[in-house]
Amino acid sequence: MTNIIEVNYAQTGESKKINHLGMRDMQTKVYALRNEQYLIIKAPPASGKSRALMFIALDKLHHQGISKVIVTVPERSIGGSFGVTNLKKDGFFESWEPNQIYNLCTDKTDKSKVETFKKFMESNERILICTHATLRFAFKELDDIKFDNCLLAIDEFHHVSADGENQLGELLRSLIPNSTAHVVAMTGSYFRGDSVPVLLPEDEAKFKKVTYNYYEQLNGYEHLKSLGIGYHFYQGKYTSAIEEILDTNKKTILHIPNVNSGESTKDKYKEVDTILDTIGTVLQTTEDGIIIVKRSSDGRLLKVADLVDDEPKKREKVITYLRNIKSVDDMDLIIALGMAKEGFDWPYCEHALTVGYRSSLTEIIQIIGRATRDSDNKTHAQFTNLIAQPDAEDSEVKLSVNNMLKAITASLLMEQVLAPNFKFKPRFENDIEPNQKGELKIRGFKIPTSKRVEDIIESDLNDLKATILQDEVMIKAIPGNLDAEVINRVLIPKIIKIKYPDLNDIEVEELRQHVVVDSVVKNGELIENGDKKFIKMADKFVNIDELHIDLIDQINPFQRAFEILSKSVTTHVLKLIQESIEATRIEMTPEEAVILYKKIPTFKSEHGRMPDINSRDFTEKRMAEAIIYLNKLRREKANG
Repeated sequence: MTNIIEVNYAQTGESKKINHLGMRDMQTKVYALRNEQYLIIKAPPASGKSRALMFIALDKLHHQGISKVIVTVPERSIGGSFGVTNLKKDGFFESWEPNQIYNLCTDKTDKSKVETFKKFMESNERILICTHATLRFAFKELDDIKFDNCLLAIDEFHHVSADGENQLGELLRSLIPNSTAHVVAMTGSYFRGDSVPVLLPEDEAKFKKVTYNYYEQLNGYEHLKSLGIGYHFYQGKYTSAIEEILDTNKKTILHIPNVNSGESTKDKYKEVDTILDTIGTVLQTTEDGIIIVKRSSDGRLLKVADLVDDEPKKREKVITYLRNIKSVDDMDLIIALGMAKEGFDWPYCEHALTVGYRSSLTEIIQIIGRATRDSDNKTHAQFTNLIAQPDAEDSEVKLSVNNMLKAITASLLMEQVLAPNFKFKPRFENDIEPNQKGELKIRGFKIPTSKRVEDIIESDLNDLKATILQDEVMIKAIPGNLDAEVINRVLIPKIIKIKYPDLNDIEVEELRQHVVVDSVVKNGELIENGDKKFIKMADKFVNIDELHIDLIDQINPFQRAFEILSKSVTTHVLKLIQESIEATRIEMTPEEAVILYKKIPTFKSEHGRMPDINSRDFTEKRMAEAIIYLNKLRREKANG
C-alpha cells in the first residue's frame, strides 16, 4: 500500500494550549461569538467542539437569559463527550454539571426518553443530553414556543438536510421562525454525501460561522507528526486482502462494508469471524464483551471489540468498556460497521482501515478523525481505504470504476483540507513588493466585491470543492477527459451557479477564480532557487512573481487524480476505466467547443495536421469532436 497523501506537521503545540479561561485556540474563537443567536462551528475531530459548546451554553444560561440547554447527538455513544466537566479548575466561572437523570443517551426505551424530555421542559433543570432521534420524537409532541429561551445544540450537524423528508431539517425550519430559541450547530465537515444542502440559503444566512481548519488543528499538536492517506486495491473477496493490510501492531479501527454494498459478502458475522481467524486464535470473550485473540505470528494476546454484533446486551457491554478506556493497553482492534465513525473518542487509534468506497465525503473525514487524536503513543496516523479493483469479467465493472473515481476525488478533497491556507491578492503593474508569508499575488486575479463571496471563501471553500468533486461530469473528467480550461472556465462556474443561485455573474467569476487558484496552488509545490521562488504546477515551473490567472486556468486543478490512478493501478485497469467512461460519454457544450476550437491552430502548428477523431489521445480526439460539433451548430443555424 502506497500513500497517495502524506502530510507532515510542525508539532507547535499551539492548538492544545489553553488561555486564562481554560480555552484552546478554537474554543477562544468560538467564545468570541457567544452572543450570536445562530452559530455554526466547523472544526475537525478532537479540536474541542464539545467543550466549546459548554463554554457558550454556560454563558447563555448565566448572562443571556437562556433558561435551558438541549444537547443532541446522532448516537448514544457520543453523549459521553458532554458529561460532567470541571471547567472552573482552568479559570472559567462555572463548571458543566448536567444532571444524570436528564442524560438520555442511555438504554431506556424511546417512549420513556420522550416522557423524560417533556418533564425536563416543565422543570427547573437546565441541561438535557439526548440523541437526534429523541429530539425528533419529543418535538412532535411539543409546541415550538416551548423552546423559547432554549439553546438547542446539534452535534454532527451534517445530519441535518434541506430535503423535505429530513426530519431534523424540518424541525429547524419550524423552530427558527416560530420560537426565540438559540441554535449552535457543530460539525467536523459541513458537506453531505448527497447533493442536498444542509440548510436552505435563506436559513443558512442567519448563522454566523466559526471555521477552524484541519491544518491549524494538526499542525498545533504535540505528538502527531504526520498523516498518511492511502488506497489498497484488491480482487475477489476483501477478506482475502485483510492479512496483508491489517497491521495488528497498530491500534486500529476496522470498518467493514455495508451489507448492501458490492464489497460485502452479505454475512457480516462471518466476515468478523474470518478477520479474527486471520489474526490468530480466539481464546475467550471477557465479562466486558471484549474478545481475546492469540496472535498467530508471536502468541501475543490482543483485545478486540466487536461492534458489528448488534445484539443489544452484548453491544452495550462493549460500548461501556470503550467509554472507560484509560490506557493504551486497554484495546488493540475495534471492528465496526455503522458505529465508531463520528464523535467516537479513542485517542490511541493509529490506523483507520475502511473497506469499500464511502459515498459521503463527510463520512470519510469523520473516519479519518478517529485516528488523528493527539496521543503520546503515536507520531503517525494512517487512513487506508480497501477498494475493489475493476475487473473486465465483472458485470459490476461500471460501478467499480465509479467507486474508484469517487474514492480518488475524496483523496483530492482531503489533500485540500489538510494543506495550509494561502491568501491570494491581485498583482498590479509595477508592483515589486514581495509576497508576504502565506500570501500569493496573481496578475488578473479578482478580489471579492461582496460580503457574500468573502464569507463563502472564508467558511465554505472546502464545502464548495466537495460539491465540485462530487459532480458526475467532474468525476468523469478526472482521468484527463476534459481540457483544463474547460474544467476551470465552463464546468466549475456552472456548479457554483447551482450551489449559490443568489450570486451574480461577477461574484461567480470571483469565486471561481479563488476555487481554481486555491486548488492549483495546494496541489502545487513551492520551490526556492536562490532569491527566486517558483511553484511547480502540473509539471510546469512558474516564477511566483509571474503568476497570471490565465496561466492558472490552463492547469487542471485536479490533475493529481490522473497521476494517482496512473501510479495506483495497472495499465489494464486504467484502460478499463477509460473504456467505462467512454461508454457514458461526456456531452459537449458550446462553451467547451469554443475553448477547444481556439486551441486547434496551436495543435496544427505543433503537429502539422488537424486533430484526428480516431486518436487515442483524449484531448486531440476532443478537439476533433469540437470541430464536428461547431460545424453541426453552423448548419443548424443556416437552416433556421
